[in-house]
Amino acid sequence: MTPARLAAHLAARFGSAVGQVQTPSARRLYLSVSAEGLRDVAQCLHRELGCRFATASAVEVPHGFEILYHFVLDPADLVVSLRLLTDGSAPSAPSLTPVLAAAGFIEREIHELFGIDFPGHPDLRRLLLPDEWPAGVHPLRRQYSEWDPSAIRDGEMK
Repeated sequence: MTPARLAAHLAARFGSAVGQVQTPSARRLYLSVSAEGLRDVAQCLHRELGCRFATASAVEVPHGFEILYHFVLDPADLVVSLRLLTDGSAPSAPSLTPVLAAAGFIEREIHELFGIDFPGHPDLRRLLLPDEWPAGVHPLRRQYSEWDPSAIRDGEMK
């Protein structure tokens, strides 16, 4: 299946839940999705079209956060990324964990490092940061500043 055919199929099936489509190469497809349509589109990719959930990533953008859910359609050698933009003041995205259990750990990581909430996630407890890490301090946000004066950072060790 080509990126164009897959994009057309998903746009026809999910309508306004699928927005902007980008195909930077024959092996990559980016689809902007609404928060309301995220689970349905992801479930279709995984359960109906046979895509494998690879991972998710997040990045802070000027007006909020962008979360990318990466799927692989192995027979077509195609990577499909669902792009979801979320507000910067109260970032939130519906959890994919209820429909894709494999999303559980990466959503916990994104929650911890960026402070993005995932309503519907069964367990957003800490995964990477130590227990003494202060609540509300997210190290991958742009406004992050060191809270621990005893911390040793790269380049400081002699």
